[in-house]
Formats: sequence, structure tokens, C-alpha cells
Amino acid sequence: MQGNLNVQTENIFPVIKKFLYSDHEIFLRELISNAIDATQKIKALASRGEFKGELGDLTVEVKIEKKKLIISDRGIGMTQDEIDKYINQIAFSGANDFLDKYKDVQENLIGHFGLGFYSAFMVADKVEIVTKSYKDAPAVHWSCDGSPEFEMKEDKRKERGTDIILHIADDCKEFLEERRILELLKKYCRFMPVAIRFGEESKWEDSETEFDEVDDGNGGKTKRPKRIEKKVPRIINDTDPAWRKKPSDLTDEDYKKFYHELYPMNFEDPLFQIHLNVDYPFNLTGILYFPKVRKTIDPNRNKIQLYCNQVFVTDSVEGVVPEYLMLLHGVLDSPDIPLNVSRSYLQSDSNVKKIAQHISKKVADKLEEMSKQKVELKDADGNDVADAPTQLEEKWDDIKIFVEYGMLTEEKFCERAMNFTLLKNTEGKYFKLDDYRDKIKALQTDKDKNVIYLYATDADEQHAYIAKVKEKGYDVLMMDSVLNSHFINLLEQKIEKTRFVRVDADTVEKLIAHDDAIPEKLSQEEKDKLKPIIENEVDKARFTVLLESMESDDQPMVITQNEFMRRYKEMSQTSGGGMGFYGEMPDSYNLVVNINHPLIAQILNENDADMQKKLVHQLTDLALLSNGLLKGEALTQFIKRSVDIIK
Repeated sequence: MQGNLNVQTENIFPVIKKFLYSDHEIFLRELISNAIDATQKIKALASRGEFKGELGDLTVEVKIEKKKLIISDRGIGMTQDEIDKYINQIAFSGANDFLDKYKDVQENLIGHFGLGFYSAFMVADKVEIVTKSYKDAPAVHWSCDGSPEFEMKEDKRKERGTDIILHIADDCKEFLEERRILELLKKYCRFMPVAIRFGEESKWEDSETEFDEVDDGNGGKTKRPKRIEKKVPRIINDTDPAWRKKPSDLTDEDYKKFYHELYPMNFEDPLFQIHLNVDYPFNLTGILYFPKVRKTIDPNRNKIQLYCNQVFVTDSVEGVVPEYLMLLHGVLDSPDIPLNVSRSYLQSDSNVKKIAQHISKKVADKLEEMSKQKVELKDADGNDVADAPTQLEEKWDDIKIFVEYGMLTEEKFCERAMNFTLLKNTEGKYFKLDDYRDKIKALQTDKDKNVIYLYATDADEQHAYIAKVKEKGYDVLMMDSVLNSHFINLLEQKIEKTRFVRVDADTVEKLIAHDDAIPEKLSQEEKDKLKPIIENEVDKARFTVLLESMESDDQPMVITQNEFMRRYKEMSQTSGGGMGFYGEMPDSYNLVVNINHPLIAQILNENDADMQKKLVHQLTDLALLSNGLLKGEALTQFIKRSVDIIK
């Protein structure tokens, strides 16, 4: 029998090649998916008693023979009528409509038109089908050379199933290379539900009959079984991956093993995982792993793999999971997401949106649960440690950026996270938000009834400031995340009457403003005389000189940096848009002069101009040095001047 494909265009194949060329490797996924589908259907018929024959070996096989690539299955097969219905009748509205409607779409169009089989023509200049149905019907041989004409005739095939034979085109010879086909099989088919065989691989095992004579380590000889290389069928897929199993059937080691199977080049273990298993109102299974999140935000958008019934779809899951969850690793599998998806589809589909919301909720559930469960620790006598940290405290330093990022980008997650987010102080203790506020509000409430959260970003560089505020009995938070400025802004919006102030943002007396002020030892006239003496010796573009009344035993000069300006400058550097003005501004500091310190009075009363200048330089440089701002030539001169003073 000969005929023409029922299409309303002169030649469908150039259209397919033109518009799907950038994705032409998916032909293998499409053809193997068809083979898997046919295999699962025969299994289903057998389980219902509708097929009573022997199932036999149902392994799908991929072979390379000369210039041909062959995909074979022992599934339900097809009759001549079925080939005519499913292969020859192509529902297509015409090339012109296709070009107009999909001219801007470049990804995975084939499945939208039921053209999975025809993806073969992206790489082949001739395709054959040799098939025999499980029904009592003759085998069929179908062939087409990429034109609308096909040939179909009876075949002598005896075994149930289908062979798809691709005569690979000269410009697609890469698909005749074993390495390339193996790469694609591992990419698209590594977890398909039916075994897939591709060639052979070596397996080494001990011989039962042959032995090598080796040294026994004591000067003598002993026999050891000889290692023999055997060729065994190469099965490229795990048909029952971890996410398909019940969580109760898996141990932590099972989860870690699967993680390293997914990411063989990642040698660190994940911190913990969430196993998803939903069957209503949508179907979703999967495992999401929490890796250690580094100091910087760099969502790797290829770390979550999306599957449809164990068939790999994509690792670009924007739209399926919220932005902050892109920091996670793992697998999602849902039959409610079609095998061939476009980004616009993901963004508009209601099921996808429900899936994204559910995943976010499950993550919040897991973190809240961890915030309530203690780590199991035993003392020397084997008793439970009463003050053991919670599971979340134990992991917090490694995932806090993840939580902060989620709170900043996902409002519903933020609402949940306010219940379990932790703050850590410089002593290494963790507090929930409400608990920390209760801890500090008695001492750290200012005259305007704002509770002031003092924080440091570098315990070493800001040590002098931390020590000073602790002398006052204040507590200091350790906040060293790259998202600090944004996160602090968020907390100030969420928690009423709250302000965050870095310990070096002002003098200790002004960090938490009270009504009581320290009396000044200098008159206004003396202050007016002192200020220009100091201003003449500092970089006015960089430093603003402020005269403040402080305790006489405080430092004579202190460097501070305005909280508002510094924070918004940092925010502009991590977010860009709309805040560029702050990011372009140079760093500016306050040089705060303690007018109650004896050395400041000495500067004011010094009659020798050179000595007065040396004193100002020395005290200014000491303040700069304590803040890590004294460098280069200025540092060299300071050291030399200090040595001269000691002499």
C-alpha cells in the first residue's frame, strides 16, 4: 500500500526541522517515551486479564547499526488500521497558520500537536516502523523518506512490539555516536519506569576458577581470585527512583545516596530534605534537598529537575517553583505538567501555580517543624541534654540566606517565616523574633519607645564598638548575610516600633537615645575654636567632624558611619534598580570628637602649632586604625610617628 500523509501543507518536515532544530535532540526522548508507553499499556492489559499471553522481557532497547538508530520495544504494537490512524492522519492546520501562530516560540512544540513520532524526521532522512500488535493481526512495515508519501505493507515479524528505525541524515551523524546517544539517554531517560538497554558495559568480578599468586606479606605466597572483565547489558535507568518510594521506606543514607546520584560532582551532603507526595487536587511527587547556601545569592537555575511520569522535561523550572526555592536541589515529578512545556505555559497554567504554592507551604512546614524539635544529644551518662539546640538552630547558619531570600521575595512564605526565623547574637545564642524582642526591650528602648536592635556585621573589625555597647549591658546581634540591609528593612516594616542600628553607626550614647545627656566640659566658644583645628587635618570630602559630649574615659575620637546612608548604599549594590543614586555615592564617615576627653582639651590648649598638628594626626589615625581605614602611606607615617613619640 502506498499513500500520502493527510496534511494540509505541501511538506510538513521542513517546517518541523526549521522550528524545532534548536531542540532536535528531544527526538530520542519522544521515541523512547512512546516505547515506554506501549510497554506500560501491555502490562496494564495483562494485569486486567485482557492480554493472556507471555509478557516476556519488556526491556526497551536502543541500538546503533551502521547508519541506523533503532528503538525497539515489546509493547502493544500496532495494527495497519492503527498506523493509519495514529501515524498517517496528522492533524495540522497548515504551514502558514503554524508559522504565524508560533513564529516566536522555539521550545518543545512537537508534543502540542501530537507529533512525538515525527520528531524523528529532525535527524533522519528516512524512518521505518516494523510493528506487530498484541491483537491477532499481521505485522506491518511502514516507511517514509521525509516527503508526504509513505509505503505500508505486511511484514514477517513474529514477535509482539515495535521497532522504530531511523536512517540518520548526513548532517546529524552525531546521533550515530555511542557517546552522544548515551549522553542523551542519561539526560532524558535515567529514571523512566521501564528498563532501557543500550549496548554493553564492563563489569569486573572475582573468578571462581582462576587465581593469581601474590605475596602474603610474610615472605610467602598466597592465591587470590583473578579479576575478570565481563561484558553485561548496559541498563541506563533506575526504574524505581527514590522519589517514587514511601518516605517511611527510606533512610537518611538512602536520601543522601540519591542526592549524589543526581549530582555526582557535588561532594557535600545536603543538610536535609523534603519528600513531596500529593495526589489531590493535583499529582506531585519529588524530593527537594537543602544544600549549604553560601555567603552569596546565586540561584543555580539548573539544580531542580522536572519530570513528567519519570520522563525528564526540563531543569529550567522558573514558574514551577518560587524564585527563592531555586536555591534548592532535587526532583519534581507531576503528570499534571505536560511533557512538552513552554515557559508561557508554565506561567499561566493554574495547576502549575497550585504546585508552586504547595511546594512553598511544604518548605515552610518543614522549617517550622525543625524550629520545634530538639537535636538528640546525650551527656556522658547517656541522658538527654536539656538545653540541646533545635534542629533549625543547628542548621541556621547554613540556610539563613535561603530563609531571608524567601521572606524578601515571597509574601506568604514571609508570613510563615516570621514564626520561625532566628536571630543570632555575638555570643552564638539563637532567638526567635518575639523572644529576642522580649529579651532586649527593657534596656534597649529609646526615648521614642522604639526597640533598638544593635547588630554587627564583622565581629573582629567591629570589636571595639561591640565591647563598648556590651559595657552598657546591651546585646548585639551578628548579622553577616549579603542580604542584611534588605532583610533589616523588611523586619523594620514587619515589627512595629523597631529600629536596627549597627554598632558603629553612632557613639554608644546615641545608638539608643535617652533623655539624659552627659554634661559638656567645653564652652561653645571653645568648641568653635576646636572644630577648625581638627577639620584642617582631615579629608573633608570623606569625613564630617562632629563634636560630641561623651564619657571622659571613652575614646578621644571615634569613627562612625550613618546607618541610613550606609544601609541604602549596600542595598543599591545588591538590588540595583531605583537605588542607583545611593550606590554611586562615595563612602562617607563621621569623625566624632569626644570633647570631654583630656587629650582633646590638651589639643585645644596646645600653643605649639606643630605639636598641636601631631596630636590631631595621632588621635585621628588611631580612630581610623581601629576602624580598618588607615592604609598605605598614611599607615606608614603613623607607625613612624608612633615610634618617634615612644623615643
